[in-house]
Amino acid sequence: MELYSGHINRLIEELAALPGIGNKSAQRLAFHLINMPKDRVDRLAGAILDAKEHVRYCRECYTLTDQEVCPVCANARRNKKQIMVVENSRDLAAYEKTGKYEGVYHVLHGAISPMLGIGPADIKLKELVNRLRDDVEEVIIATNSSLEGETTAMYISKLIKPSGVKVTRIASGVPVGGDLEYIDEVTLLRALEGRIEL
Repeated sequence: MELYSGHINRLIEELAALPGIGNKSAQRLAFHLINMPKDRVDRLAGAILDAKEHVRYCRECYTLTDQEVCPVCANARRNKKQIMVVENSRDLAAYEKTGKYEGVYHVLHGAISPMLGIGPADIKLKELVNRLRDDVEEVIIATNSSLEGETTAMYISKLIKPSGVKVTRIASGVPVGGDLEYIDEVTLLRALEGRIEL
């Protein structure tokens, strides 16, 4: 037996199909949207349609933007000789929030995962290699520390090192506020290997 009418059920189904939204959250969102004033619903729908129509990849770093070149790449003060490679635009945003990185980025839009059928040709690696023709001094690999992220990092390293460009990997280890007894062995080993002098 269906609890709601067809329109409500369809809205709940569409919302539940979004990542991270379960059925209960979809129901809450659906009823919130239904109870919103029509002009706010129209603005939300318009924003979704506008984003879908106008957002594309940056011509240089392949992050998502509504311009031909994203604000980071367009900034003349950024160090174009240093490229940080990240898996997705959310990772780029996380580094930008630190306010400390002054180089530019390259967004892969994924990671190598043979189990999922994702190979080097399925992510933006060819575009990264093309960028090395410019005067690049360092590529910082900032992929996740998952199996896929590590595989991707090793592949990029082997791909780039013959060109003479310096390749580095972000450090990983104990999170701030983390208790050592609850941290896995691999993370502890990485923290030990990546230690710095005080």
